[in-house]
Amino acid sequence: MHYESTRGGLKSVLSAEAIKQGIAPDGGLFVPEKKVKFSMDEIKSFAGMNYRERAVHILKPYLTDYSDEEIKDCVYSAYTEEKFGHPGIAPLYRLNENVNILELWHGPTCAFKDMALQILPHFLVKAVRKTGESSEIVILVATSGDTGKAALEGFKDVDGTRIIVFFPENGVSLVQKMQMVTQEGKNVYSIGVEGNFDDAQNGVKAIFTDDALKIKMEANRFRFSSANSINWGRLVPQIVYYFSAYADMINNGEIQAGDKINIVVPTGNFGNILAAFYAMEMGLPVNRLICASNDNNVLTDFINTGVYDRNREFKRTISPSMDILISSNLERLLFELTDHDSTYIVKWMNQLKNDGRYTVDPDIHKKISNIFWSDFSTEVETLKTIEAIYKEYKYVIDTHTAVGVDVYDKYVISTGDMTKTVIASTASPFKFNASVVKAILGEDALKDRNEFELLDILSKECSLTIPEGLKDLDKRTVKHKIVCSSSDMKQQVEKLLGI
Repeated sequence: MHYESTRGGLKSVLSAEAIKQGIAPDGGLFVPEKKVKFSMDEIKSFAGMNYRERAVHILKPYLTDYSDEEIKDCVYSAYTEEKFGHPGIAPLYRLNENVNILELWHGPTCAFKDMALQILPHFLVKAVRKTGESSEIVILVATSGDTGKAALEGFKDVDGTRIIVFFPENGVSLVQKMQMVTQEGKNVYSIGVEGNFDDAQNGVKAIFTDDALKIKMEANRFRFSSANSINWGRLVPQIVYYFSAYADMINNGEIQAGDKINIVVPTGNFGNILAAFYAMEMGLPVNRLICASNDNNVLTDFINTGVYDRNREFKRTISPSMDILISSNLERLLFELTDHDSTYIVKWMNQLKNDGRYTVDPDIHKKISNIFWSDFSTEVETLKTIEAIYKEYKYVIDTHTAVGVDVYDKYVISTGDMTKTVIASTASPFKFNASVVKAILGEDALKDRNEFELLDILSKECSLTIPEGLKDLDKRTVKHKIVCSSSDMKQQVEKLLGI
């Protein structure tokens, strides 16, 4: 399998090179040149496999320059029961007759990002060897909360790599921030940015495309790569869990092989739902992909109108990992739907950069409308959903998952479609415990209590075990104290690398 840039500047790159580079030199994203297709017999066969076996089978056609043994080694090193605390790795929780919750947060940092970021370092280390790279790889990450900790955890003490994570100083939860600033590891750095996630993400993109800095890096035997979902090595493992959920539904007798399902994904950067789109393109029987947004509903507006417009107020919400106005992975979807025509992508991305908006052609918007359905959930609706799900099912969901559940309810009311549905649950309720406690126990339960005290309350009141990765977080030593403006990010990188 070869890869090409969505902006046309690079073609016929093997997966190891695409994973090592992270982002293409022209600023585009790597996309496979050909489609991968699975027969219904192959999809049916996943029902007889465990998660690791499914992952090996699904990753193979995308990583053809990796040997079977190398893929197996990556998969079996990443998805251990010890790391994920659950034999199913990404288990399904049956909420009711029509709805399954796909729990993607059993990994070490209690968020779905672990599903990709536990395996990406293994892909990358092998990619570096395969391509004869002698430079040290510097991973740059912009995070709206969960990616940062998951990437730091995945890359800590990995030889030949360093990782620098930028997060909005006042735009993540206290738990998320403490996870990042207390991170252990000889090769890890965590930096707060004055501004929002888009400021951090734009700063990272500017560093990646700075030619003078690239020359400086090469002279000092460094090379940039990315662990954000712009890296194909981050996106491809996410395809696995949608097939895995389908296989589990066959095993549970909920569907027959070939039956279509709906998939609901709460998303800001569009990567997680894009993985579901790729699964559908590969043959997974999908009726509808439901894109759930919070008050930063730029994706909902785009899916419903064909106009992408980031010229709007940025809102800080109780589902901060979705507080994004520039959804990077949408570029990949548009490239796929324009049959890999980079002229469209270059035009639209330039318009987004210069004017903050673009409008896709009517035929492209029609294709999007046929695949996706979208709505958003307000703060009040999100809290009410957490409360309602707990009252009815005694099941606790976090704020992001609640956005997905609420939007799914709106979809059913709007369409009457009762197709069996999988809702991606992207974080443990403990990660956003203040909002969850408020929703379930009321405002008074928050009085004079910090997020760490609320972990205990949530655990006690809802009979849940606090995940290992969050236990005693407030007692750990703060190791990373740098805060900078977005314009100073490049200087901070140079300083940390000593160049």
